[in-house]
Amino acid sequence: MTAYTISLEPVIHLTDEQFYQLCRANPDVKFERNAKRELLIMPPTGGETGNRNFEIGIDFGIWNRQTQLGKLFDSSTCFKLPNGANRSPDVAWIAIDTVPGALRDRWNSLSREQQRKFPPIAPDFVLELLSPTDSLKEIQAKMQEYLENGVRLGWLIDRDNRTVEIYRIDRPVETLTEPKQLFGEDVLPEFVLEMQEVW
Repeated sequence: MTAYTISLEPVIHLTDEQFYQLCRANPDVKFERNAKRELLIMPPTGGETGNRNFEIGIDFGIWNRQTQLGKLFDSSTCFKLPNGANRSPDVAWIAIDTVPGALRDRWNSLSREQQRKFPPIAPDFVLELLSPTDSLKEIQAKMQEYLENGVRLGWLIDRDNRTVEIYRIDRPVETLTEPKQLFGEDVLPEFVLEMQEVW
C-alpha cells in the first residue's frame, strides 16, 4: 500500500481547523498535509513495523521518564510545522524547561488548545522508521523538511538495508551501516538506542 496525495486546491481551501475536524471525523484514516496543502492519506503500518515502532517508543519512554527533559509523542500525533505542513513522525520529542520563560520552554508556551489539537511547533527530535511500503526518497524529503522547520536531530531507520541516516542542522546527512547503537548527542542527553532491538 502506498500513500495517496489529493490536491483540493483550488476547489476547496482547508483551514487548519477544517483539517483538524476532517481528521477527527475520520479517526481510522491517517492524514498528513504537505507544505503545498495537499492532503496525504497514509496507509497503516504492518505488524512488523508497528511492533518495532512500539519497542523503540518504550526505550524513549523509559529515558524520558528518568530524565524528565521533555515531552514524547507517538506516530498518531500531528504537528503543524512553520511551513504549513502537518506531519506525524513515528517518534517525536520536544525539550521542556521547568523554569518559566526559559529558552527551551516552547511546549509550555503553547496554549492548552494548541497542545490538545495539532501543536504548531517543530519537535526537537524526530524518528522515522522506514516501512516496506514507504518510498525512501519521499521519507528523505520529509526528513529534510523537518530540518528546514527547526528539528535539531532526526533519525531515518531502514531496517531492510540495516542503515540509519542521521539528520542534523547545517551538516550533511550521515549514513551509518549496521550501527550497534545510536546516541542522542546534545539533543537527547545520555539517550542510547540499542539497535539489536530494532534490527
